[in-house]
Amino acid sequence: MPSSISSSDFVARDADARPGFVRLTAADRPGVAQPVPERDIPVQPWRLIWLGAAVLALLALGAWESHWRAFGVTPSYRNSNGAWAQQRLRIDHGEGSKTVLIGSSRVLFDVQLPQWQQITGERPIQLALEGTSPIPILEDLAADPHFTGRLLIGVAPSLFFSGQAYRGDVLAYTRKQSPSQRVGHWLSVHLLEPYLAFDDPDFALDTVLKRQPWPVRPGTHPRPAVRKLANSEADRNTHMWPKLEADADYRAVARGIWMQMITAPPPPQMATPAALQRVIDTQISRATAAVATLRARGVKVLFVRMPSIGPFYAMEEKVLPRARTWDVLLQRTHAPGIHFTDYPQLQNYQQPEWSHLSAPEARRFTTALVPIVEQVFSKPTPQSR
Repeated sequence: MPSSISSSDFVARDADARPGFVRLTAADRPGVAQPVPERDIPVQPWRLIWLGAAVLALLALGAWESHWRAFGVTPSYRNSNGAWAQQRLRIDHGEGSKTVLIGSSRVLFDVQLPQWQQITGERPIQLALEGTSPIPILEDLAADPHFTGRLLIGVAPSLFFSGQAYRGDVLAYTRKQSPSQRVGHWLSVHLLEPYLAFDDPDFALDTVLKRQPWPVRPGTHPRPAVRKLANSEADRNTHMWPKLEADADYRAVARGIWMQMITAPPPPQMATPAALQRVIDTQISRATAAVATLRARGVKVLFVRMPSIGPFYAMEEKVLPRARTWDVLLQRTHAPGIHFTDYPQLQNYQQPEWSHLSAPEARRFTTALVPIVEQVFSKPTPQSR
C-alpha cells in the first residue's frame, strides 16, 4: 500500500461510487494546505422548487389572514415605537406650537383627534402611551425648547402615581432611531399595515403560542398579557376595537385580565403605606419640576383625569384616592385640572372593560371634553407661588 494517496485517487474513488459526484476537501489531502473546499450541488428542478415554496408560503399567509379576519380583525396601523417617534419628531420639525396630548391608554383611546379638529380646527399631536406613566414624556417635552404649544396630560392614577413604564423604551428609540429602522417603519406603514389584518403583535404566531393553556410550573404565577384593545390610524388616532363591545366572551377575557391586575399584591416598592407614599411623592415632584420648566417657557399645561368605572375605579380610589394624589398634584404644580367626576357631561359613558370608552362613546366624550379644555386653556396661566 503506498505511503501517501493523492487527492485524485479519492476523487476517482468517489466518482466510481457515485457517478457525477465531485468533491475536493482538505480531509482528502492530509498534511497539504488546500484551497477552500468545493462541493457539488446536485442537479434539481430549482425553478419548480422555488415556485412550490412560494405557493405554499402564500397559502399559509392567506390561511392565517383569513383566520384572523373571521375572528373580527381588520387592518390597522401598529402602535409601534416607530409610529410614536414619527409623531414626536413633528415637534422638532416645525410643529412645536401645537396642542400635544400625553398620558396613558385612556387619553390614547378616548380622545378622538377628528372630533377635536372639528371643534377647534386643530388636530393635536397624540403622544400618549398605553400602560405607561406620562411623566418621562412630560420631562422630555420640558427639556425641548422646540415645544412652545399647549399640553394636555392624562392622569390614570395606577400608572401616573406609580411611575410604571411599559413603553419606557420609546424615548431612547426615538433618539437613536437608525436609518434602517426608519426605512423599515416606512415600508411597514405603506406596504403591510393598511392591508394585512394579522400584522398586529397580538396575532403573531409566537404570541398566540405563549397564551395557550400550557401547564404551569410549580412555584410560578404567570399573569396573562393584555390582549388587543384598540385600532390605530396613521397619526396614532386610536379607538377601542369593536369586538370588545360586541363580543361578550372577548370582553370577559379583557375584564378577567384587569381583575388579576386589580387583585394582585402591590410591587415591593409599594408594599407598605409608607413606601407607597414615597413613590407618589416622587412622581408628583417630577411632574412639578417639569411643569415649572414648561410654564417658564410659556407652555400652558392641563391635567385631565379620564373616566373609569366599576372595579377599576374602586381600586383606584382605594389605593390612590383623589385627596392623596390628584388634589396634591394640582396643588403642587399650580396647574389647572379637569376631573371627570366634577363634570356631569364627562360621566355615564359606556366602558366595556371598565377602563376605556367604546369607539362611539369616545367620539361623544371628546365632543363634550374639548369645550371644557378650551375654556380652561383660555384662562390666564396660574402663577407659581
